[in-house]
Amino acid sequence: MIFKQGWQFVGVEADLAQALGRNLGKQVVFVEEDWEKLIDALCDNQIDIIMSAMSVTPARSYRIAFTTPYLKVGQLALIRTGEKYTYVLNLANQAQHGVGVKPGTTADYLVRQEFPGLKRKYYETGEDAADALLGQKIDLFISDAPMIWYLASLYESKGLAVMPLVLSEEQLAWGVRRTDTQLLEAANNFVQKAKADGELNQILSKWMPGFH
Repeated sequence: MIFKQGWQFVGVEADLAQALGRNLGKQVVFVEEDWEKLIDALCDNQIDIIMSAMSVTPARSYRIAFTTPYLKVGQLALIRTGEKYTYVLNLANQAQHGVGVKPGTTADYLVRQEFPGLKRKYYETGEDAADALLGQKIDLFISDAPMIWYLASLYESKGLAVMPLVLSEEQLAWGVRRTDTQLLEAANNFVQKAKADGELNQILSKWMPGFH
């Protein structure tokens, strides 16, 4: 959804940020921050808006305001191609090597809540988790749908695929300070406009070819 190529930020969120900036007549400045520190950075006025594929959750909504969601996603699992259906019926008992997640994400929360007996292993990037999956260090990597789709296309030739089961349903939105009602309204207007004129679908399709 957003990543770096060299020194440049690219991906769905990067394109949407630039489009939002043009719509508001503002220059966009990207600030790189650890995932678990994003909400603190927003509340401390270090950034103005979180555009980083953040799911709307009740806990997060206590601290920040969310815009109108721009994409419905779910948590999916990346698995080895030969084991595509192994974990569908009994994930908790079959995943003997454990499951990989990124720390502080809704995938991490999902595994803690729904599969408390599973051994969790943490990875900072999806690529690190995919390599661990190929190396038999974990049996699944759980993350939001865009990340899993991306990794499945990247590692298809090496033997990784998407498990055909959606583990949860979530809404992705942008986070702003509760007091910043002007930016919240402007961002909501942009989301509505981008949905109506097709710009949102165009950007999503550019980075996720299977999206429709």
